[in-house]
Amino acid sequence: MTAVKSIDIRNNFNTFCDKVFGGETLIISRPKNENVVMISENEYNLLQKAKRNAEYLSMLDRSIEEAKSGNIIVKSLEDFD
Repeated sequence: MTAVKSIDIRNNFNTFCDKVFGGETLIISRPKNENVVMISENEYNLLQKAKRNAEYLSMLDRSIEEAKSGNIIVKSLEDFD
């Protein structure tokens, strides 16, 4: 992980894009500590997938706890007609 100033990004954008594409993460320093992070699209997609997986697993955990506590509704196939 490398920290750079926003002016350096403006002056050397292609160079930093190549570094990010090569796997490096950049922290871009901005005034008032409003920093941003630059990552590759592949890394972003992996983070999004991990987030979705965590949300799904959390939903499953809640469902399992509800079932264990008896908070379920049982229906037969005839109930869906």
